[in-house]
Parts: sequence; C-alpha cells; structure tokens
Amino acid sequence: MEENMEKRVDLTLFSEKIQELKERIASVIVGQEETVDLVLTAILANGHVLIEGVPGVAKTLLARLVSRLIDADFSRIQFTPDLMPSDVLDTTVFNMKTNDFDFHHGPIFADLVLVDEINRAPAKTQAALFEVMEERQISIDGTTHRMGDLYTILATQNPVEQEGTYKLPEAQLDRFLMKITMGYPSLDEEVNILERHHTNAALVKLDDITPAITKEELLSLRGLMWQVFVDRTLLQYIALIVQQTRTSKAVYLGASPRASVAMLQASKAYALLQGRDFVTPEDIKFVAPYVLQHRLILTAEAEMEGYSPVKVTQRLIDKVEVSK
Repeated sequence: MEENMEKRVDLTLFSEKIQELKERIASVIVGQEETVDLVLTAILANGHVLIEGVPGVAKTLLARLVSRLIDADFSRIQFTPDLMPSDVLDTTVFNMKTNDFDFHHGPIFADLVLVDEINRAPAKTQAALFEVMEERQISIDGTTHRMGDLYTILATQNPVEQEGTYKLPEAQLDRFLMKITMGYPSLDEEVNILERHHTNAALVKLDDITPAITKEELLSLRGLMWQVFVDRTLLQYIALIVQQTRTSKAVYLGASPRASVAMLQASKAYALLQGRDFVTPEDIKFVAPYVLQHRLILTAEAEMEGYSPVKVTQRLIDKVEVSK
C-alpha cells in the first residue's frame, strides 16, 4: 500500500510537469492536441519520432518548440539532396601543429536532434543514421562515440508524393518508435490562427520560450516507466495485434518483434501521460496505429484498392479481442 502511495506522489509531480509542457505548447501552436500527446509519449518512451505532413502545418515549429522546452543540447540538420554522411556525422581536419587529423563532431551529436525534411537526402546519407538511431552510438575510423542518455531524434518529412523526396529505407523507418501524421487544422482552429496573426498580440515568439523541464527531470520521468503495471493479458493483446500484421492478406511485410516492444513502451508512456501507473487496452489501441503504420508494407492489391497502412492497422486492431 505504501509503495502505491509513493507512486501516486510521483505521478502528481509528473502530471504537473506534463501539464505545464502542454500549456506552453498550446500558447504557440493552435490545436494538434493529439499530435502533441504522441510526441511527448515518444520522448518519454525513449524513442525517436517521425512527423509527416504537407508544408505549412507546423511540423518543424512543433519539433523546435519541444526542444526549447527541454533544457538540453539541441541541434538541427536540414536534409537536402546534396547532403553527405560527413556533413551529418563528422569532419576530419588536418592539424599542422600535431601533424595529425582532428575529429570535429557533426550536428548529429546533441541530446535532441531535429532532422528537418529527412526524406530529401539520398540513401547514402540516410544509412549514416542507422547505427546512431538504434544503438545511440557512432563508429568512425575504428572509434566508437557514445551518445547521452537522453539522445532523441525528432524528424519531419513531407509526404512521399511531394516533389524532390526520397522514400526512406524500411530499416530506417523501423528505428522510429512512432510515425505521426499532422493534418490540416479544423475551421475553428484556422480562424484562431488567423486571429493570432492579425492581432499579433496573442503570438508567442519561439525565442521567448524558456525551458520547462531539465534534462535530469526528464530522465527521472522516464525512470517511472518501470513502475507502470501491464497485465499479462495485455502483453498477449499486443503480441496478437502484431501477429495479425504477419498473417493479413493485405500486408506484404508484417511488423517485427521490435514493433511489439515499441507498442509496449509507447502504451506505458501514454498511460503515464494520462496520470495512471497501469496500462489499459485503450492505451494500446490509441498508440498502435502510430507504432505500426510505418512498419507495414501493403500488398500491391491492397494499395490499388485504396487502403493505407493506417486503415489496415485499424482493421487489424479491431479484429483482436482482449483476453479476459
């Protein structure tokens, strides 16, 4: 009983921090509450996040805003078609004094890294991110450089149909805990955006945003994940959903065990965001489409019939019942 009381105290402090983060984000970005919840869930679950949407829906703004609210080292990389792996990882400069080469860290070395328009760089540059995304380390010239405990990549991309974009390799997509799609604002939200710009009074500049949470506080909040209870029937529920992706006729390539683990971590983080120290089936249902949509390859027939990975994922989730 005492242990449970301790958890509740922890969660009270946790909830206050999360509420403050959400309010500060809402002061800059109109609407997109679900997207904000998902981004915070991914960061809390120690996962990288991919935000997709057409130009102008505030993808980059959201990523920059989140990074400003966390008091940690931040770096931004703008991906372009001529970007080389060395532009991301490192540059080696010859030092005439020592007669040796000096290693200079590239922009990938930070606690939070915003990779803007990630799908505009070619496959060679994408491959440079594989190791650091999965293992939080980079091996260069036989030397391994480890990243910090907080290390998180927030990436944005335009839809694949947009001109000048490359399709991300499946192996890289699999390393993102979640893929979140940012849609257009509703009519009321768009009017609100226009009012803010028209009066200028309600606009909060990004430069005026001060951190709301320290690196240490965020890492301690991540530590709470171990205290979140998940019933064995829910572990089975996650496994059954992932199994469905491997047997569905609409799916050419199903999700791997990495997807199962990602779903577990995301549902635990989302439960915490809701102020609970236990996972419910609804938590799993909520995060599952965002954990699975970028990990599935549909069959040509399913694509021709107009199915999307999100639609297929939703159908597969609906098929599975939670064991009593």
